[in-house]
Amino acid sequence: MNSTANIGSVQHADAELFDVIIIGAGLSGIGAAVRLQRDCPDRTFAVLERRGAIGGTWDLFRYPGIRSDSDMHTLGYDFKPWEAEKSIADGPAILSYMNETADEFRLREHIRFDHKLVAADWCSERGQWQLSLETSEGTRRYRCGLLMMCAGYYSYDAGHQPDFIGKDRFKGDWVHPQFWPEGLEYADKKVVVIGSGATAMTLVPNMSRQAAHVTMLQRSPTYVTSRPSVDRFANWLRRRLPPKLAYDIVRWRNTVWQQWIYRSTRIMPSLVKRSLLSKVRDEIGELVDVDKHFTPSYNPWDQRLCLIPDDDLFRAIQSGKASVVTDHIESVSEEGIQLVSGEHLAADVIVCATGLELVLLGGAEFSLDGEAVDFANEWTYKGMMCTNVPNMVHTFGYINASWTLRADLIATWVCRLLNHMRTTEKTVATPRIEETLAAGMRRRLWIDDFSAGYMRRMLDRFPRQGDEMPWMNPQDYRKDRKMFRDEPIDDGALSLETARVDEPTPLREAV
Repeated sequence: MNSTANIGSVQHADAELFDVIIIGAGLSGIGAAVRLQRDCPDRTFAVLERRGAIGGTWDLFRYPGIRSDSDMHTLGYDFKPWEAEKSIADGPAILSYMNETADEFRLREHIRFDHKLVAADWCSERGQWQLSLETSEGTRRYRCGLLMMCAGYYSYDAGHQPDFIGKDRFKGDWVHPQFWPEGLEYADKKVVVIGSGATAMTLVPNMSRQAAHVTMLQRSPTYVTSRPSVDRFANWLRRRLPPKLAYDIVRWRNTVWQQWIYRSTRIMPSLVKRSLLSKVRDEIGELVDVDKHFTPSYNPWDQRLCLIPDDDLFRAIQSGKASVVTDHIESVSEEGIQLVSGEHLAADVIVCATGLELVLLGGAEFSLDGEAVDFANEWTYKGMMCTNVPNMVHTFGYINASWTLRADLIATWVCRLLNHMRTTEKTVATPRIEETLAAGMRRRLWIDDFSAGYMRRMLDRFPRQGDEMPWMNPQDYRKDRKMFRDEPIDDGALSLETARVDEPTPLREAV
């Protein structure tokens, strides 16, 4: 614990009270709400969303071609089949799917929009979280028994932008993809996209359709893999089987494939590397120096692989409308970018696709009875809870597979926990680690064996993981399925207690 947090331990007796509050109405939050509604129908709940719409990432990002790197048979919910033709879907299609889910399960009556969580204080006397939220009408207070954080992992207020020398001199349009200006004109203009991640590789082929030329300027290469956006087998199967059965089969197939590929990169990285680079050479021919522009210095999945659907990046390069430059930026000039090599890239528009700024738990302040929580001093419990922090679950998906796979498993476990607590008449669940075990266990980063800069910049603020279960964040779907679905709730590491609260429970109050 650190010094006293600014919210203290004030008793918000007038606050609206729920059994469960979910923070965030993105993919994770909507999925968790459906689970609660179906598996814990006796629990009251609310979803508090900082923005004015459902969707999270898929409503926030509006840059050209915004799409998922994951197929929708695994990024979609296991309870709602994806039935569109394309399995690699664009942002509007994913957003439509999420809104359909909210309507189908009548979730909108539970969602409070324009509610930004700024502080959460656990009150031991009540056995409840006391929340302070910013709204357009001022600060509002809520209380809940269990807090489920589904706010994602990056800042909605700022993207990562290096401090390039001379940036202010540039006379053209300087854009960050997270804050894409409506009506930006780039037709017949020279565009430079700085970056080599999924955003850059989406922007380049899409902008090249209108721009005079688009250059992807990268400091270092990223591994890429191409794949059709239409899954012909999935579409064939859906025409012949009931939609849910067809969806489950494809979801199982794709999940097994994702995990096999990832494990292969851990066991035989050189072989996977040769295979990936061979496919790039086959697709792009002699137009690009593959060793220079598409061969990273690290092994596959030490950082995230980038998907190129329908070979769109390769086709843009082959058309002459796009190119790749691997170099370092010396400075930004009035007319473009000066590189360390001496080359100058002329630009009318510069898109700074240099990544995200991570935040822990949506950037809110957390405290226990008024004492601020320093999560970096705690251990993770199954990659979703934190030692000594009661009744708070943090949803974080996979970095090596579809995000929603793990979000679904966590939501399923939360419902198991709530039902177990109902049966055993317990109200407080807190992970506790024995001092001797903690002293002897190796401390590892919360996401281990992953060198991506956007993660490394923030991981020192996250709880640590150990090398023994349940004090680990496996990032392995096969292990997680067993851990979340089969292993007992009362596992000896999760302390279950009963808070003494002399007031009506929220179960007797209307939503």
